[in-house]
Amino acid sequence: MIIMYKAVLVGADFQNNDSIDYYMEELKNLAEASGIEVVYSMTQSISKITANLFIGSGKVQEVKSLVTNLDADMVIFNNELSGSQVKNLEEALDCRVIDRTLLILDIFASRAKTKEAMLQVEIAQLNYMRTRLVGLTTSLNRQQGGIGSKGPGEKKLELDKRRIDHDRYKLQKELEEIVKSRQVQRKNRNKSSTFFYC
Repeated sequence: MIIMYKAVLVGADFQNNDSIDYYMEELKNLAEASGIEVVYSMTQSISKITANLFIGSGKVQEVKSLVTNLDADMVIFNNELSGSQVKNLEEALDCRVIDRTLLILDIFASRAKTKEAMLQVEIAQLNYMRTRLVGLTTSLNRQQGGIGSKGPGEKKLELDKRRIDHDRYKLQKELEEIVKSRQVQRKNRNKSSTFFYC
């Protein structure tokens, strides 16, 4: 397997969860299954999520030092992040940031062989992206704080949402056609086998 990226893994440990080591080991295995070399794995005990960065700003600085010193390309969070958290973390860490869900979707995408499986993964990825755009829109609304026309960032997000909705609709229709076609083929096979045994 070709190693394409080097990553630092980060997990938030809520209320000293005994399973955190297991989940972090599982995340490491998922990363390696995607051809990512894990250069460091860390956890932070937290009682509540920090809205803008998910983890505390001190821990973000610690992660940034690790990324720089270990020449990592990305940071993978064991927890699910919102769109605004990903954006803020990428700005703070100056590297790509993904969460467990996106990593799993990436694995499914790389292993999907049939047209139906590929479409299902693509729809799931678009659904994931759209929910992150909603988070980014909320963040932009808070930052703007004014009344009136939308800023260029918000307009772009609206266009992105429309594009994703359009792509999702097309893929869903294509998937429905494949499923329908498969059902017709199965029906025909059953008819022919019934005829053969009569």
